[in-house]
Amino acid sequence: MSADQLRQAGDASLAGLFGQYHADLVRLAVLIVGDQPTAEDVVQDVFTGLHARSGRPGRAGEEMAYLRACVINGCRSVLRRRIISGRFGRLQGESVETGDQRSAEAELILAEDRRQVLVALAGLPARRREVLVLRYWLGLSETEIAATLGISKGTVKSTAARGIAALAKALGEAP
Repeated sequence: MSADQLRQAGDASLAGLFGQYHADLVRLAVLIVGDQPTAEDVVQDVFTGLHARSGRPGRAGEEMAYLRACVINGCRSVLRRRIISGRFGRLQGESVETGDQRSAEAELILAEDRRQVLVALAGLPARRREVLVLRYWLGLSETEIAATLGISKGTVKSTAARGIAALAKALGEAP
């Protein structure tokens, strides 16, 4: 086969995979990123990247697993970008929107409070820490957290409750 024939065969194979798995991959991405348009963009980026690379994704018979991994990685990138833009927006919003200028003492107290929370959070078991970060830092729903971590919704609820109680205890607050 010539290079053009191999490319055409790869394109046809990729088009078949797109037709077969697109809807499932978008549903997966929606669960992770939380909205349909972004999920569709992530899946589109995965297939665009695969097309540019040419060739069949993953090993024969394992294409779906490979595509899922690519979509999850794309979703993680989106969530990282959201975190960064959220931080930047909050920093900008504090001084621009409110016009408040906090005193050095107020900033120091706020920084110390944050440090204490981060220390208490770091002391939690990994699963509790992950659930709390996904819930309260990223604002993901219980369903999204369950999908992201591969656990049940009930486990998310109980883990979050135990994590909050442990943080309250570590910070010396009433649960």
